[in-house]
Amino acid sequence: MILHFQDPAKLRTKKIVFEDAYGASDSCTLEQLKELSSKRRSIEESINESSSITEAIAREMSGGLTSHSQQVLQKLEQYLPLLENLIFHVNLVSSNRQIDQWAANLKIQWSSALCSSSFFNLMGPKFFQIGDLKFELQMMLFLYGAILRQRAIEILAEDLVQSATLFREAAGVYHHLAHEDVSASSQAYLLAEKPPEILSSVSTIMNLVCLAEAQAVTIRRAEEKGTSISLLAKLHHGVSEFLDEAAVILYAAIGECKDISSRFVEFISSCRALHRLRGQKYLAESLKTAGKVGVSIAVLRLALTNVKRHMPGEESWKSVFRKEIDDVAEFLRKLEHENGFVWREKVPAGDELPLCEGNKIVSTIPYRPKRWERELAFKI
Repeated sequence: MILHFQDPAKLRTKKIVFEDAYGASDSCTLEQLKELSSKRRSIEESINESSSITEAIAREMSGGLTSHSQQVLQKLEQYLPLLENLIFHVNLVSSNRQIDQWAANLKIQWSSALCSSSFFNLMGPKFFQIGDLKFELQMMLFLYGAILRQRAIEILAEDLVQSATLFREAAGVYHHLAHEDVSASSQAYLLAEKPPEILSSVSTIMNLVCLAEAQAVTIRRAEEKGTSISLLAKLHHGVSEFLDEAAVILYAAIGECKDISSRFVEFISSCRALHRLRGQKYLAESLKTAGKVGVSIAVLRLALTNVKRHMPGEESWKSVFRKEIDDVAEFLRKLEHENGFVWREKVPAGDELPLCEGNKIVSTIPYRPKRWERELAFKI
């Protein structure tokens, strides 16, 4: 099992109407602005859970898609190329102050899914407003990556290959967010309060998390195929190495944005500890196979001591931990019993134990932004 953390998809937004903010100089531009508003409204209603249409109608409108996450992905894939086109044409006349005012008039507002205060606000989610179209693009892309992750988790039990692919596609979206020029204006970063989602460091963390999850799914497939236990140990340690990188960046991000969700921090820490334990279990099995029973016992003892320090607070995660700990503890009990009666090997100290080398075998599937190339003419 992998730990499930779907908070990144819990974004909320408020309605914006493009044709009310931007002055169109011809009917064609006006129609395109209205289409943008319409496409966005369907996303708003889906993520805000404010739609009045039935599931049957939603399925029919999406061409037969039964999954809510698939329907949202389809809506995002229809909206993003239109938004990219608007930003392209706005950039062509960016020197005009009227354009900046129009962006501000949109009142683009998004809540944060990774901001701790968002989960303790009795009045509803806290919204952040930044008068910049690129803020809209950033948040929509962050949502797109989060829904790809959500869909990957949905199909995990039925299609491991497709699930891993979706995690890698989500990683590509976050890599694009972290490295390409889609950032909101520099003034946004100077705000005293800002959503973590606009930080490139947080996008990098999400990229690494998605890669770790893709590799975790790939390991499942490798286990089904009977891959050698020594390789499985390296693959699990590879997952923990992805998350080691994410943890280092996360602590730096907390310096930039102090309101990052503690649940997000705990998720990364818990996943890292869990896969390290699984890696150590496979390492111990391979050592036993090689006749090094005493070393195998020492590895398991140390692994159990370390993992108990990282027991998560959330019950669903805790149950996964307990099962893994029980399995490792039972394996250790049998080994100790066998060693006491048969092998009688010395159990070495912790500083004499072998280190398992991690192996990272998954890579990002690059995100290629699309732009619906239509001419837009503004009244400036």
